[in-house]
Amino acid sequence: MECTPFEKEQRKKNMMAVQDSMDVLSGKWKISILSSICYYNQRRFSDILNDVVGISNKMLSKELKELEINKLIKRSVIDTQPVTVHYTLTDHGKTLQTIINNLTEWGIEHRKKIIEK
Repeated sequence: MECTPFEKEQRKKNMMAVQDSMDVLSGKWKISILSSICYYNQRRFSDILNDVVGISNKMLSKELKELEINKLIKRSVIDTQPVTVHYTLTDHGKTLQTIINNLTEWGIEHRKKIIEK
């Protein structure tokens, strides 16, 4: 079935939007890091490190900086002894909660389906 020029343009814009999303969320760790913060609302570096199995300190630090640059998380430094750093989702980051919840549900169902075989 042939598309109209408008439909073709719309599909092109949609594909570009998917690519933009993937550019921000791509990689092995970002969605897991966001999930950790999302499920607990506020996490310390060490909490996230414990939640995300297999990630190194260096990689977590890099990924947190990228998420902060993309305005998905906020880093708050609390003047305690020793200094405490908390990470929270920004309002923009909170818009990913539905996606994270959907991925969680899909992952649970997928695991059931695969294990049944």
